[in-house]
Amino acid sequence: MTTSSAAPASRGFASTIAHVYRRFQHGSAALQSPFLLLVRLYWGWQFAQSGWGRLHHLDTATQFFSSLGVPAPGPTVVVISLLELVGGLLLIAGLGTRLTGLLLAGDMIGAYALSDRDAFRSILSDPGKFYTADPYTFLFASLLVLIFGAGHFSLDYWLWRRGRPANSPEAPC
Repeated sequence: MTTSSAAPASRGFASTIAHVYRRFQHGSAALQSPFLLLVRLYWGWQFAQSGWGRLHHLDTATQFFSSLGVPAPGPTVVVISLLELVGGLLLIAGLGTRLTGLLLAGDMIGAYALSDRDAFRSILSDPGKFYTADPYTFLFASLLVLIFGAGHFSLDYWLWRRGRPANSPEAPC
């Protein structure tokens, strides 16, 4: 009769690997909120600058929107500019982040569809053309905050924690 000592040794090794991986997961999860803060600060500032700049050059922006065939280009420029300015500031603060992310993602999809149709259509056939277009990084940042929320370093999180009962689940921020 032979007994195998490989089985207990392999269970010990597998257990060690699982333990190390769980610690890695925990450590990398701790980076989520700082990462989301950086995304919000950088891209919130970029959106706010874009909206602010367009509001200060309404004639030029209206002509550009008109050249794209945007209906009612004058009012549309004002609405989009305010969306980007206020939305950018909300991202920076981390307030209403998921809704803001949804609205800004819609804005960027519109930017693709109107100003860079070829890149928009090539999302599957030529992904390089899609992700090198100007709206891509703005769209990506908007989707990040829409999907993952604001993180713990935000007004969303602070307001959620303040208003929830002690035994309620973690904030959906």
